[in-house]
Order: sequence, then structure tokens, then C-alpha cells
Amino acid sequence: YAGSDRLKEVAWYDDNSHNQTKPIGRKMPNELGLYDMSGNVWEWCGDWYDENYYNLCHGKGTVEDPSGPDTGSCRVVRGASWNFIPEFCRVAHRGWEYPDYRNGNLGFRLVFVP
Repeated sequence: YAGSDRLKEVAWYDDNSHNQTKPIGRKMPNELGLYDMSGNVWEWCGDWYDENYYNLCHGKGTVEDPSGPDTGSCRVVRGASWNFIPEFCRVAHRGWEYPDYRNGNLGFRLVFVP
């Protein structure tokens, strides 16, 4: 998980969330000081989703931080949310959603670089 091997220290998920999104910062941050990278809400990613993409990359020898396919119909979502099981909160898990999908357990993170 992002920040700990103990999910309860870093994430809100189906066993501890009381079926609701929580304010940021009530759990421990990860090693970069970022909160809620596992659990709470799924986060949209810029990568297009392809269920075979990582297998193709591995076959080509690209095993670290592949950028994702150039096109697709679904975007990657990461981190899981307050209503999902621990397995989905793992940093290696990648989900997907159609770009026009909306739900109360899905969000995004803004990054500011000064």
C-alpha cells in the first residue's frame, strides 16, 4: 500500500470508512508526504487503459514506469476507494473507467510545481 504495509494506517476502505469519503490527512502519508494514495477515492490518471499493456511492455523489456498506450477508450484509475476491498488498494492495482463516468468515490489530484 502507499506508505505502509498496514492498510489501516494509510487508507480508508470498505472495512473502516463507514461508507463515506473522508477528509484528506487523517491517515499517515506515504514516503513522499502525500496522503490518501491508497483508499478514500479512486484517482483518475492520464494513462489510457489496456489490460494487456503491461504484458506487452514486459515482453519488450520495459518493466519500470511504462507511460501507457497512446490511445484508448478508458482511463486508468488508481488507489481504490472507501467502498472497495484491500486488494484493490495495492499500489500495483490499476482499474479503469470511461472518461465520462462520474461517481462519489472517484476524484483526481492536482499537482503544482512552483
